[in-house]
Amino acid sequence: MVGFVPQGFGLAVCELDPDLGENPENLIHLNIMDINDITHKIIGCAMQVHNTLGNGFQEVIYQRALAIELNLANLAFEREMEMPIFYRNEQIGTRRVDFFVESCVMVELKAIEIILDVNKAQAINYLEAYNIADGLLINFGGLSLDFRRLYNKKMVKNVGTRLRD
Repeated sequence: MVGFVPQGFGLAVCELDPDLGENPENLIHLNIMDINDITHKIIGCAMQVHNTLGNGFQEVIYQRALAIELNLANLAFEREMEMPIFYRNEQIGTRRVDFFVESCVMVELKAIEIILDVNKAQAINYLEAYNIADGLLINFGGLSLDFRRLYNKKMVKNVGTRLRD
């Protein structure tokens, strides 16, 4: 529901307009608009890739094509960004995020026939492990592009708690 990461709650904090002041409601409203705009642009880029290539290629082909489209859309991103995974404050491994866009949105790509619940659960686990509020799971493997917007429920809860303080 809310795509906002308060300062100090994680590494994904979108740039905010300082002219809006320190009112958390203004910050959240602006951030939701920013993240909605970013995710809309990412989905548009993915649609362009799928319309051009269709289905049937390996994931890496779609990843390379999406990188071209994100560049054309003037979206800042890191591809194959390696991020640590922690358990009880100890690093237990790393995982590469397919795309981390505008320092706000994690994008996981698939090239499979249909998105399964396990794929969605895996992407949500990554959001939680990386402390990122918003993500997209995009599948190029079907006849039509399939995408899911995902949220880190732990981040949504933290925002609600912060707003009541």
